[in-house]
Amino acid sequence: MNPLSPTERRALRAKAHHLEPVVIVGHHGLTPAVLHEIDLALLAHDLVKVRVLGDDREARAAMLTQVCATLDCAAVQQVGKVLVLWRPNPERKKKAPKEAEPAKPARARKQSKKPAKVDVVRERRRRKQADDAMSGGRQRRGAGRVAPPSPPAEGEARTRRRTRS
Repeated sequence: MNPLSPTERRALRAKAHHLEPVVIVGHHGLTPAVLHEIDLALLAHDLVKVRVLGDDREARAAMLTQVCATLDCAAVQQVGKVLVLWRPNPERKKKAPKEAEPAKPARARKQSKKPAKVDVVRERRRRKQADDAMSGGRQRRGAGRVAPPSPPAEGEARTRRRTRS
């Protein structure tokens, strides 16, 4: 595989930053089974992280070159015990944009519309405001419990309050 340019490598490192290692190479090293798993991961994801559990730096670097040569992939990055590998998948095709569907008749659109979700708390507040408006405006706390004073009947006299002078 052709080596990556610095801009390609930088973009792939940014994409691989949030990934977790998919394959872990144990103390047996690169066995055919491990190489097969790395190959399957590259087929599925294109960009993979591999964790190597050995402590020898030279052995990890040798594993990286061996994996790249065997599986025809590019080494993106090696940070500590984690190797980042990339191989484009020629079988995976980019999804073609969907063709525009013909417009539905207006009635069909209105009938297929789902009712909006109702916020219970807001609906309760709206009902309370409507009730308050019906009763003559906002009342103070507790004022709704006491009935408003009724006008005096025709034959009754009004009582006057004493006022201080």
